[in-house]
Amino acid sequence: MAFEAKKLINDPNNAVTEYIEGLMETYPGLQYLDGFPEVDYGLYVIWPFCPVHGVVFICSDASFSLTIGQVKVVLRADAAGGDYSKVAVISGGGSGHEPAQAGYVGEGMLTAAICGDIFASPPVDSILAGIRAVTGPMGCLLIVTNYTGDRLYFGLAAEQAKSEGYKVETVIVGDDCALPPRRGIVGRRGLAGTILVNKIAGAAAEAGLPLSDVAAEAKRASELVGTMGVALSVCTLPGQVTSDRLGPGKMELGLGIHGEPGAAVADFQPVDIIVSHVLKEILSTETGYVPIKRGNRVVVMVNGLGATPMMELMITCGKVVPRLQLEHGLAVDRVYTGSFMTSLDMSGFSITVMKSDQAILQRLDAPTKAPHWPVAVDGTKSNRPPAKIPIPMPASRVTKSDESLSRPTQLTPEGHILEVAIEAAANAIINIKDDLNEWDGKVGDGDCGSTMHKGAMAVLEDMKKYYPLNDAAETINEIGLSIKRVMGGTSGIIYLIFCKAAYAQLKASAQVTAKEWLEALEAAIAAVSKYGGASAGYRTLLDALIPASEVLKERLNAGDDPSAAFALSSEAALAGAESTQHMQAQAGRSTYVSEEALATAPDPGAMAAASWYRAVALAVKDNCSAP
Repeated sequence: MAFEAKKLINDPNNAVTEYIEGLMETYPGLQYLDGFPEVDYGLYVIWPFCPVHGVVFICSDASFSLTIGQVKVVLRADAAGGDYSKVAVISGGGSGHEPAQAGYVGEGMLTAAICGDIFASPPVDSILAGIRAVTGPMGCLLIVTNYTGDRLYFGLAAEQAKSEGYKVETVIVGDDCALPPRRGIVGRRGLAGTILVNKIAGAAAEAGLPLSDVAAEAKRASELVGTMGVALSVCTLPGQVTSDRLGPGKMELGLGIHGEPGAAVADFQPVDIIVSHVLKEILSTETGYVPIKRGNRVVVMVNGLGATPMMELMITCGKVVPRLQLEHGLAVDRVYTGSFMTSLDMSGFSITVMKSDQAILQRLDAPTKAPHWPVAVDGTKSNRPPAKIPIPMPASRVTKSDESLSRPTQLTPEGHILEVAIEAAANAIINIKDDLNEWDGKVGDGDCGSTMHKGAMAVLEDMKKYYPLNDAAETINEIGLSIKRVMGGTSGIIYLIFCKAAYAQLKASAQVTAKEWLEALEAAIAAVSKYGGASAGYRTLLDALIPASEVLKERLNAGDDPSAAFALSSEAALAGAESTQHMQAQAGRSTYVSEEALATAPDPGAMAAASWYRAVALAVKDNCSAP
């Protein structure tokens, strides 16, 4: 179902202009032309033939003249004035692909970028304005993505500039490898590989080469590169509704970058399978789009399409490089991962592979001040080793005895009770997983139950093999290690601190009695409070454990039976956890939640603690005989 998208914009018609204004504020080395003057298409009228671009028809009747846009040109502040002493490198096209192309304007890369409206080719007057602004005696190179509108507008601007006496060369980039070779003149679309061509041309121009050589290097680079994209969602144009074209569980293979449908729709697959398919398409010998064969060296770009988290891009990259090396027999010289040429808020990625050699690497490694080119601190990319060997994990200064811990073949009565208690605690957490997630969904991030469930399952699994149940202190330490292995986030570290503090207290005791268990509980609570910063009334697990320890201490001092005192203290734990529903949070993610929302659920961490504590208490009571 389509729905109106929420965007941080003012007027959709001014989105590109306001983007450029923000770019200028962020990067002082960039400038734009003349306050965005309005431009006239003159005798050129757009006749839409698809949702993405238009075809230009040249009309003889001036009454068809339309004023429809503004000059939106981003240029190097130090290159304006028409006396630039090197070849100017200019690219551009429709906006919505940020950081392309304006983000690559800077010394060592583009001299200017011509920005059209969202997914629309820039008008001829804009392109001409850019050429005039930065082109000196050495001339200029136009790098154009292979779309009909871009080719026509940039081509017409190039011819007009030549008629005015400028030296102009044009290189068309079509690096798309998703579609089969087509008849006619359409050709392959220009995708993220254009960014690599921009860098190579910009470095060649910065080196002082003449226009013919800069154009030759750019053309060669364009012939060595291939790209294919995968979309998990459809992008949303500012001011429009989000399309529901791509249903749940589906992905598009071989998409363009303007929201147009991909070459095929397929069921969503794990990234391993997607990456394998994409690389096979790019390196296909049947299409022969890129002249890459086994034994060659390559450069790789993993590009996000606008809404893909960096974590997912890095996961993708981690699958791309080994496959290129092992399955396709290629040596990977450079890897660039990030968002380079996007499609507004589209979720997905593209992979670009370029055949490399020393000349290509020299240009890619050359320094640049373009704000969005990924470089090291000194402006260059260091040589990439054939394989990275992980640095060994430093050994702990605290080591165990040579004899590893394991489950005893015969349990003592105390060991049996401890086993039953641990099993009861873990099962209690497993049984309330959904409740914990539901409560956490109201007052946190919704994963408390899942996180605690992982810990409980790990404890049950490890107890069968590793827990020295006849040794209480070491068993508590092992519980902490089980939690450390699988539980992430705040809960994991809190329970690890809890177990470590209890372990240290029990380890110092010659004999473990009810009094020592109380002291271990108090030490664990104190450690959690110290490092977590919370105390009673903060709406955390301590609101269950503190009342429990107080009641347990009171009843043991009064001479109650330990198991009965333990059971009684578990009632205080449950009451304390339930009381958190009426507390204002002072720790954790719940501090960001309104009082009204907090009042709808107790603290899930406190309820989890009360649950396992009460399960342990009842298990101990059931398995202990009264004195």
